[in-house]
Amino acid sequence: MPPPPFPNPDVLHPVRLPDGSAHAGTVFLRAALDHPRIEVGAYTYASAFDPPEDWAARLAPYLFDFSPERLIIGKFCQIADGVQFITASANHRYDGISSFPFAVFGGAREGRPSMPERGPDTVVGHDVWIGQGAKILPGAQLGNGVIIGAGAVVGGSFPSYSIVAGNPAQVVRTRFDPPSVVRLSEIAWWDWPIDMILAHEAEIAGADIEALSRIST
Repeated sequence: MPPPPFPNPDVLHPVRLPDGSAHAGTVFLRAALDHPRIEVGAYTYASAFDPPEDWAARLAPYLFDFSPERLIIGKFCQIADGVQFITASANHRYDGISSFPFAVFGGAREGRPSMPERGPDTVVGHDVWIGQGAKILPGAQLGNGVIIGAGAVVGGSFPSYSIVAGNPAQVVRTRFDPPSVVRLSEIAWWDWPIDMILAHEAEIAGADIEALSRIST
């Protein structure tokens, strides 16, 4: 019997329960979000045990429509319950004596000395798994295939195919050796047509990079 058809990346609820109803706690984020400062690739999903009405506010509560920074998430990422992106608009100045944001209260903020400069974008690569309750700090840069442990507090840059955990988060180990990481980035299976991806699910989910490489050439 052939497998059931894979859901379209613009479907809101891609998981079906045994009775045929939609699982409200899992969404394809590209369909769930309508936010001018968030970019999400196809098939990236998020899960929540108490599904919110506003997924953008749940995932990135400090990223406002008028925020200068962006949150950019690649394709086929997996975002567990309780994950939050603490984007740069949450920052206070901490290079002087006081971190109090005087400019937030009672007037225009532009040019006020208590406001920090524009913060960096937060960028998540493709096929990144972010575990339950992790916090991703302003300007974090996560390479392709990174795995973030549950409860990690992640700031800074982490290379592709690393496993990251702790507070502050550190690389626990790498998933593949450097030449293999380069090869996987060249293969870029996440850019294949979905029918091709599904046809080679075994190779993508396996660990034989040479087998995957033969498919892509």
